[in-house]
Amino acid sequence: MDSYKRPAKSWSIQQFHNYVVNHSPNSTNFLMMASPQVLIVGAGPVGLVAALALLRNGLSVRVIEKASAPHIGQRGSGNFPRTLEVYHFLGVPEIDREAIAVPLIHTHAAGSLEVLKELPMTPRYEPTPAIPFISPKVIGQNNVERILSSHIQKLGCTVEYGAELRSFEQDEEGVVAQIVIRDGDKETTSTIRSQFLIGADGARGVVRKQLGLTFLGETRDTIRVVTGDIRFKCSGLSRTCFEIFNYDAGDVVILRPTDEIKGGDGWQLITLGARFGVDTLLSDKEALYSAIRETLNSPVDFLELVWISEFRPNIRMVDHFGQGRVFVAGDAAHVHPPTGGQGLNSGVQDAFNLAWKIALVAKGISPLSFLDSYTAERLPVIAQMLNITTTLLDKTFGPKRGTIESAMERGRILFMLGVNYRTSPIVLDEFSAGIPPVPAYQLDRSDELVAGDRAPDAPGLVEGSATVRLFDIFKPTHHTALVFAPDVQVAAEMIVKSFETYSAFARPVVILPASASSGSPIPSARVVIDKENYGRTHYLIKDEPRIIIVRPDGVVGAIVAGPLGVHKYFGLIQGH
Repeated sequence: MDSYKRPAKSWSIQQFHNYVVNHSPNSTNFLMMASPQVLIVGAGPVGLVAALALLRNGLSVRVIEKASAPHIGQRGSGNFPRTLEVYHFLGVPEIDREAIAVPLIHTHAAGSLEVLKELPMTPRYEPTPAIPFISPKVIGQNNVERILSSHIQKLGCTVEYGAELRSFEQDEEGVVAQIVIRDGDKETTSTIRSQFLIGADGARGVVRKQLGLTFLGETRDTIRVVTGDIRFKCSGLSRTCFEIFNYDAGDVVILRPTDEIKGGDGWQLITLGARFGVDTLLSDKEALYSAIRETLNSPVDFLELVWISEFRPNIRMVDHFGQGRVFVAGDAAHVHPPTGGQGLNSGVQDAFNLAWKIALVAKGISPLSFLDSYTAERLPVIAQMLNITTTLLDKTFGPKRGTIESAMERGRILFMLGVNYRTSPIVLDEFSAGIPPVPAYQLDRSDELVAGDRAPDAPGLVEGSATVRLFDIFKPTHHTALVFAPDVQVAAEMIVKSFETYSAFARPVVILPASASSGSPIPSARVVIDKENYGRTHYLIKDEPRIIIVRPDGVVGAIVAGPLGVHKYFGLIQGH
């Protein structure tokens, strides 16, 4: 792509448009490339989820990535239920299909393959009608990125590798970003004008730094962890479990088998402690092989060191998740210990929370100030999540390290099913008076549903000759208004009075009781019969009509009695 220099300090969108038209031999194609509605910096899972959600909403998107090629390595391989739900809503079933259940843990003394203990890392549950994705799963981060990339490609967006953000400026109308594109030894500069910019460029990225956001917290320099992917064969070592060696002594080696690494016989490696010397392991492949061989005390056939790196636990977060038209998500906004596996998962939740809001603003439905709700909703969640993961770090690797059972236990709270936005300025609940405040990051519960909570699934809904479930009705492109009514006539009156004004971004779904007949169709709504009564049970519906509005991110936005509540809620969305 040709390089264009910006002659003025600050351009409006129209000035930029005029300049390109006058200077580009193919201005139409260049404008499509140079002026997306959203520029995303970073092509990890966070940036790709944001891109896919925005593309599903019909926005134009560019994704740039500083690295010259897709990332390699298992890295953050744990995916919790709330994240699996996001993938489902985005129409990405392959991640759940390819991922495997979290393996059991085998513990060993150093130098022995004898299993001392076998224990679970996470509790095991069977799927329920309300929570179909109930089990955490493991899949390499590189494969998550591969799958997400294939979906954005189907929507006309390709990750631009070797493209580095250098700087940006924003005004009331948009953002002008200066990037450098590398192709071998060749470098070219380019300017991208967008309405919004999302920094998913990691803890060392440009976006947060240039925004001047504080990154408060600490670095645990005393804990140095070596991690990577390696291929080797060892006939006496099981390939079904996490194999943890020498935990009680503190010089820990953890090996997780994976069949995802090309060539087979793959393992994800984590090791820490002073016994082997971190610098030596990082710089000398043979020293690493020798350390593994000594730990296993068994014949080992090393095939390949795929990648290796070091990390030191950081516990930090921003004070705001964005300013104006520029936002940060994932590690660019918060970093935390790997204990608990919340990094990738919380970043995915950031992206999904932000994308639908940007879409509404870009379409002129909501004002720019609506995006303040991104910080208002995510900041309390991340603050509490940092406390949880830091406690796990101290239990696992710190001086207060406990038993292997307590250190490796990953409770249900980490599933994120209880994460909520009850204190958000853009949710409305007409029935929550008297319900005491709860943490933003809590255990899920089935006996209480308040606006801001995760919306549960409900299968067994009969729609004509088909049977559907709510999780297949919810979409990231619009609000879904669940109209619980005793019959079609009452529902029709509620819909006519409530939703005609909001058809551009809301879809009503009438849910009738099992005893009702479908009756006459309602032209502006889907009508389903709750034959198994899961809808009424999960949404705590009694006899009176009620409207529950589910946001595009699968969160209950409003619980109201009728049309007046609907108008009040959508007034919050539209900034009225």
